[in-house]
Amino acid sequence: MTRRIGRECVYTPSARLALYLALRRWCRPGARVLMSPVNDDVILFVVLAAGLRPVQAPVSVWDGNIDPAAVPEATWRSVDAVLTTNLYGMPDRVLELRRRCDELGIPLFEDAAHAIGTHVDGQPIGTFGKAAAFSLSKHVAAMAGGFLAVEDARTRRELELLRDDLLVPRRLRADLATTLRPLARSAVSSLHLVRPVWRTMQRLGLLERDDFRMALHAPRLSASAREAPSLSAYEPWVRVDLHGFRSRHGALVRGQMMLRTALLDGNLTRRRVGVSLLSGTAWASPALRDRAAQGVPLPLFRVPLLVHDRDALIERLVRHGVVAGYVYDPPLDDYAGAEFVEPSPDPSAARWFASHVLPADPLLARKITNALTKERATTAHPSTPTPLIIPDTTPPTLLGH
Repeated sequence: MTRRIGRECVYTPSARLALYLALRRWCRPGARVLMSPVNDDVILFVVLAAGLRPVQAPVSVWDGNIDPAAVPEATWRSVDAVLTTNLYGMPDRVLELRRRCDELGIPLFEDAAHAIGTHVDGQPIGTFGKAAAFSLSKHVAAMAGGFLAVEDARTRRELELLRDDLLVPRRLRADLATTLRPLARSAVSSLHLVRPVWRTMQRLGLLERDDFRMALHAPRLSASAREAPSLSAYEPWVRVDLHGFRSRHGALVRGQMMLRTALLDGNLTRRRVGVSLLSGTAWASPALRDRAAQGVPLPLFRVPLLVHDRDALIERLVRHGVVAGYVYDPPLDDYAGAEFVEPSPDPSAARWFASHVLPADPLLARKITNALTKERATTAHPSTPTPLIIPDTTPPTLLGH
């Protein structure tokens, strides 16, 4: 990964631990972090665990990422750091965000978990800020592993020491489970067992989320704030969907990571093909169609489709063997409330986008297109569309990264 993006990289068991390392390294307790409310709730809890105050930003109605022009000047003057999202791999307006951070003398952190292989102005996502957290459980389907990209070797060594202090001892049983889960998932998919397995897990209560968001448990969360910064105090929330998020990986897991990462370029190529197909559908967001018009499809982790009756449609898609995840609804300020976050000054775009976006796996593009057609899915349009500004996301070349 150091060779791929041109920055020093710290290996971590998860992207969430990588982000925690960055926040602890560069932010004092009590600092205010500007972030998008259309984001995984785990990220919110990582920010809280670092002892920081999440400040929710206005977002673009087209892609759910921060809209820098809509952030009030008073908010800009009050924040101590900015955290991007690169939601589903659609890049943040990172050039503008970096400019504002440079003017204010505050760090820019990139959450690049969805954005391996995405470029802006010919430059890889993950090279614009002070640090960038990546996830290997996304594009290479390893279901574990991540890394933090930083500017220099000295910082990398400092973060490796901080990481080692936070890791818990590895266990052979956990390593075996981490290694076998991706294989089991592939088998379920290839044997067309997605629907029965998913329904069985729902009925047996084996899913940690009853809805798109995990249960907040506000009284316990409030009590945890007295111990922040503390990863252990927030572990019941940070560990959801990935209990080994800070378990030291043994040779078995690391070997699998290396094998899967070696296949990354082929994975990115297949994603571009799927993104190209989905970009041509009526459900594609305008941001997606405009980027497709630039001629170089992005290797998105998920493709943002905008549909009516999204929640009901997700339930019906299971009948077609399509389980849609990574839905971040409601926005974090509605989900957590003013006790835990500073609400956005204009939450309307986030609410609309979060309630209408259907994240589609580009590796299943044809299957999803056929299912949506059979279900007669209709395209959603915001009532008051805003001007669409598309950054240059053209990579230097399509191959060799």
